[in-house]
Amino acid sequence: MKSYLKLPIFKTLADLANQHKTEIYVIGGFVRDLILNRPSKDIDIVVLGNGIEFAERVGETLKTKVAVFKNFGTAMLRAHDLEIEFVGARKESYRSDSRKPIVENGSLEDDQKRRDFTINALAISLNKETFGQLIDPFDGLIDLENKLIKTPLNPEITFSDDPLRMMRAIRFATQLQFEIDETSIKAITSQKERINIISKERITEELNKIILSKKPSIGFKHLFNTGLLKIIFPQMDTLYGVEIINGKGHKDNFYHTLEVLDNICNTTDDLWLRWAAILHDIAKPPTKRFEEGHGWTFHGHEDKGARMVPKIFAQLKLPLNEKMKFVQKMVQLHLRPIVLAQDIITDSAVRRLLFDAGEDIESLMLLCNADVTTKNEYKIKKYRNNFELVKQKLKDVEERDKLRNWQPPISGNDIMQIYNLTAGKEVGILKNAIREAILEGEIKNDYQEALIFLNKKALELGLTIKNL
Repeated sequence: MKSYLKLPIFKTLADLANQHKTEIYVIGGFVRDLILNRPSKDIDIVVLGNGIEFAERVGETLKTKVAVFKNFGTAMLRAHDLEIEFVGARKESYRSDSRKPIVENGSLEDDQKRRDFTINALAISLNKETFGQLIDPFDGLIDLENKLIKTPLNPEITFSDDPLRMMRAIRFATQLQFEIDETSIKAITSQKERINIISKERITEELNKIILSKKPSIGFKHLFNTGLLKIIFPQMDTLYGVEIINGKGHKDNFYHTLEVLDNICNTTDDLWLRWAAILHDIAKPPTKRFEEGHGWTFHGHEDKGARMVPKIFAQLKLPLNEKMKFVQKMVQLHLRPIVLAQDIITDSAVRRLLFDAGEDIESLMLLCNADVTTKNEYKIKKYRNNFELVKQKLKDVEERDKLRNWQPPISGNDIMQIYNLTAGKEVGILKNAIREAILEGEIKNDYQEALIFLNKKALELGLTIKNL
């Protein structure tokens, strides 16, 4: 394992430990990622003794500031582009109503026992006599080779003690594309209600890490199959299932959503566009209807879905700011390019789409491309070709009419000055008339054309021009 410890910081730590006759080990995720050859900038050091005191010695040597967290018995410092956290070796016990442990000083073995998974319990010695030696009491190395997530101790106890570990198990399985061992899956299923003692913020933090992984569907299938999804995100759980009447069924919107999510992950790392993929059909269950002679419909699911977004964001403690508004807009508009791709593409329809989507038009097109999950090769080719036509039309119309983030060539203030009006109904009517005329292609997005058009409309309303 010595070959893994090439970073100069490890020699510095080892020399200090030897000088002060202190046993220290690098442990946890950094060791796991070293073995997996994954980049990692976070190093955890376990100290047999006072972790804060040792961290302060390291800080003095490196001439860097040490952040101390006395309540947690930890300290952290930055060295170059690394973040190093120090903690004294400890053992933990839990009460049933809290995930906050009762902590006592312990041995390295005690510290490894309290780790969540075998692959995170690996430690490498930084001590003079045993430098580079791997300490692996729970066969974490074998589990790494077998791509398996297991707990060091009884998973029923592990997940009951700290239910957030259930989310972490699923998150690691998703990020690493590992399996979760069968006993751990059973334990998560039996302990799922314990997730209710965890704060929404911590749950959503893990959920976002799942969503940001390469293939989030892995995690969502685990969440669904263990029953966790129904507790933490019931609206998504409700998407599952197919109903058949008179031999006519609809697609399973849960698995369709997972396909769309995985599809969009191939084209963007944007967390909020990925959330839009998750929520684009979220209102299909409440809008589902069976129409005789036609089959299943989900009329208005885009409008209802957009209205559901703020409540879901609030429920999950996601930000209620422009990020939420972006997701809401994507949900609201996600059918529009698809409809355009099916019909004859008119300039008017393209202008309206550009007007409504603004700077988010590229994101919307990515979402719509991801929403094509048919297995019919002919339909896939047809949709893709039509989407290319829509994208070209969008480009052409935008270059000509400049409608992205559109501002009216004549503002409400201009109208009030021209016709000596105060703010009121007439101003709104004239503003809307200009917008509609430009979107319909009756006039160009140009001040002079808009002014001539405005004068005609004003005369129809019986208004007198004060000045031109």
